Amino acid sequence: METRILVVDDEKTITDLVGIYLRNEGYEVTLAYNGADAARAILSQEFDLAILDIMLPDIDGYELLRTIRADHTYPVIMLTARDSQTDKIEGLTLGADDYVVKPFRPLELVARVKAQLRRYTSYGSRAKAEDSHLLSVNGLTINRDARSVTVDEKPVRCTPLEYSILLYLVEHRGKVVPVEELFRAVWGEEFMSTSNNTVMVHIRHLREKIGDDAANPRFIKNIWGVGYTIE
Repeated sequence: METRILVVDDEKTITDLVGIYLRNEGYEVTLAYNGADAARAILSQEFDLAILDIMLPDIDGYELLRTIRADHTYPVIMLTARDSQTDKIEGLTLGADDYVVKPFRPLELVARVKAQLRRYTSYGSRAKAEDSHLLSVNGLTINRDARSVTVDEKPVRCTPLEYSILLYLVEHRGKVVPVEELFRAVWGEEFMSTSNNTVMVHIRHLREKIGDDAANPRFIKNIWGVGYTIE
C-alpha cells in the first residue's frame, strides 16, 4: 500500500512543487490549497503524514493540527514563514512533530518526511522477539506490539514522538537520561541550542496526557541540569 501524504499550503506554486517531489519518491499525495478543503480531507481520508502551512486564509494550520490530533497520531510537519520560537512551541504543544521554515529546499523537506515516516513506521516493528512486548511502571503500561500506552488501564493517545520518548525512558528505567541523549535517540538528529526547548515541550505535553504532575511526578522526573528519568 502506498504511503499517503497530505500537503496543505495556500501558495499553489509551493504546494504543487512539493507534490511533484513527493510523488517522485513514490508517495500518494493529496493537495489542498485552503484550510476548509484540508479539513474535509483529514476527516474523510486516511493519511500517513501531513504537511501543514500555519498561515492559511481560512482555517489556520494550528486548527488543522488540532483536528488531526483529535483522532490520529501520524506525523505532522508544520510550514512557517517565520523562524519563531513562539510558533514552534505552540505547534509542538499541539502535537506537531517537526518544523520547516520558508523558504526551504524541497529536497530538505523530502528528507524530513522520510525521517518522520521511518520513525513512525518503526514503532510498529519495535517489539523484539527476545523481550516481553509489555513494559509496566507504576500503573503505566506500554504494549510494544500494539504500540499503545495505558495508565491505570485507561488508554492514552500518544503521537509518535511522545510514544518514542516514553518508551526510551521506560526502557532505561532507573537511569537518568541526559537531554542530549534523549534528543539524539528520539529525533535522530544532532543536539542544538534550541533542542532543549523542543524536548521540554514534548515532555510537558506527555505529562499532561499521562496525568503526571511536574511538581510531584508519578512517572517522569526531571533531574535539573541533567535530564529525565523514570524510576
